[in-house]
Amino acid sequence: MGDGQNGVLRVGFEPRLRLAFQGATISSDAGLLVYRELDEAVKLTEVAAETLFDFRIGRNICHSTKALLRQSVYSRLAGYEDVNDADRLSIDPVMRQVVGGRAANKQAASASQIARFETKVLTEMGNLESLISMPGRWVDSIRERQPVKKLILDMDSSVSPTHGDQEGSTYNGHFECTCYHPLFVFNQDGDVEQALLRHGNVASADEWSSVLTPVIERYRETDVPKSFRGDAAFAIPGLYELLEAEGYRYAIRLKGNPILDREVAHLRTRPVGRPSKQPLVRYHHFTYQAKSWDKPRRVVAKVTWYQEGLFPQVGFIVTNRVGSPKQVTRFYNQRGTAEQWIKEGKYAIRWTRLSCHGFDANQVRLQLHVLAYNLGNFLRRLALPGRIKHWALTTLREKLIKTGAKMVRHARYVTFQMAEVAVPHDLYRAMLRKIATFAAKPIRAGPI
Repeated sequence: MGDGQNGVLRVGFEPRLRLAFQGATISSDAGLLVYRELDEAVKLTEVAAETLFDFRIGRNICHSTKALLRQSVYSRLAGYEDVNDADRLSIDPVMRQVVGGRAANKQAASASQIARFETKVLTEMGNLESLISMPGRWVDSIRERQPVKKLILDMDSSVSPTHGDQEGSTYNGHFECTCYHPLFVFNQDGDVEQALLRHGNVASADEWSSVLTPVIERYRETDVPKSFRGDAAFAIPGLYELLEAEGYRYAIRLKGNPILDREVAHLRTRPVGRPSKQPLVRYHHFTYQAKSWDKPRRVVAKVTWYQEGLFPQVGFIVTNRVGSPKQVTRFYNQRGTAEQWIKEGKYAIRWTRLSCHGFDANQVRLQLHVLAYNLGNFLRRLALPGRIKHWALTTLREKLIKTGAKMVRHARYVTFQMAEVAVPHDLYRAMLRKIATFAAKPIRAGPI
C-alpha cells in the first residue's frame, strides 16, 4: 500500500509503520569513509590520477579524472561491480563525499559518464599501461612508510567466466568453460603486485615474464630476503634462471616423469603391516637436470601413503632453497594462501565481472577491481583493531562498508549519523587512530 503523493509507503501488518525513501541523505555504504581516510593518508587515488592523460575537451566536463577514478574504485570496493549501479550511486551521500569535488555538493558521475571513462579514457594505450602498473605503485606507496622485512612472491592464474561474444573469450579445456585467463602476482601480505588479463585459451604460465619482470625490477634495490613460489605450470627454465640471477630463493612444483620416479622408487614400496590412520609421509631430495636446463638443480620429493590408498601420492619441487626437504615442502605449501586471496578477489571484489565486449575495456575493469582489492587489503592489515583483524574482505564489506548512515547537513559541517550494529563507535575510532599514526610515519628515502 502507498500514500502516493509524498512517496511514503505503508505496510499492512502494522498500520503505524511508514516507509520513507530518502536516497540523497541516507546511505548503506558509510564504511567507505574509513577507506577514503586511508586513501587520503597515502594519496593513492590522487597520485594515480596524475599519471592518467585526460584527452576530454570542452566545457561540459563535470568530473575530473581523479573523481571518476575514485568512483570506479570505491563502487567496486562496495560490491557494485557493474557501471549500471552508478546512476543510483551518483546521489548516494557517502559516495559523493568519497568522490569529492563537484560530487560532494551536487552529484557523482552517472552510468554513462563512468562507462565512457572506463571504455574510452582508460583504454587509451598510455592510460592502460599506467593502470596495469598502478597496483605495484600503490604497494610502493605503503612500503615508503612501512618497509618490508622479506619478500615472498606467489604467481598463479585464475579463471573469469565469460558470456556472449566477448573479444578474447575462448573455451578453456582445463576450466571447462568459456572464459578469460588472468594472471596474478601476490606478495606475502596479500597485495596484488601485478595482474594481467589474458585470452581464455592461453597456458597458465603464458606472458609470465611481462607480469613478473616489472615486479622484480621494482624490488631490485631492496635489500631483504626474496623468495618465489609457483605451481607446476611455472616450471620453466627461463624462470629459474631469472630468479637465480636476481637472488631469489624459489620453490616450484615439478610434474613427475620416469627419471624422477626412479629417484624415489625406494619410498614407493607399500609399508609393511596394517596402515595407520594418519598419513605416512616420507621425504627425499636429490640433484636432477632436465634436458632443457642449463645446470643440475635440487629437487625435493614428498611421498605420502594414505590408509585407503593402494599407491602413494608423490610430489616434486625444484628449488634452490637450503633446509631440509620437509622445510622446503612446508614453505611451498604456504602458497595456498595465494589461492585464498584469489577467492577473496572473486567473492569480495567480484573481479570476475568483466562484461564489456572489448578486450581492452575488460583489461581496464580487471585493473580497477585489483585497485579496489588492494585498498581493501591495505585497510585490513594496517588499520583494523586486533578484535576484527581476522575479518576477511567479504566480512569487511558486509559488516564495515555496509554500515547504514544518515547525512545531516549544517552550515559548516556535514554529519553522518552512523548505525552501530556490527562495527560500533570504539572500533571506528581505533581504525581512524591507526590510519593517523600510519600517515604520520616518515617517508623513507632511497630504496624501499
